Amino acid sequence: MITDVYRVSPFATLRDALLLMGERGVKSLVVDRRSEHDSFGLLAYSHILRTIVAEEGDIDLINVYDVALTPVITVAPELSVRNAAAMMDRYRLNRLIVTRQNSLVGLVTMNDIVARIIASLDEGQSPLAPV
Repeated sequence: MITDVYRVSPFATLRDALLLMGERGVKSLVVDRRSEHDSFGLLAYSHILRTIVAEEGDIDLINVYDVALTPVITVAPELSVRNAAAMMDRYRLNRLIVTRQNSLVGLVTMNDIVARIIASLDEGQSPLAPV
């Protein structure tokens, strides 16, 4: 699990989000909730490409919230790697947002899970512990 997660305001423009992604070297951002009763969102390269290339959207006029995937599936930090991988496979997701009591804790990606499996092979450990 990645605990140093980069967040973006739902009201930021796509330009702002792209600049943040470039500065931080990340492929996705967690979109903050608009209110405490709202859900987190996720903005990934694929969402941006679909909007600005395929739909010819303007990166200065479109807000993050209009493009981001929301609501997203969130999981608890205690969820096993096996169950996280099963959820990703079942819902065709590359990332899951990890929360505890509705607060952001981290992000789990398919790359994290595969890297953990590879590392466990070298160490002789089970890769199926909680995320």
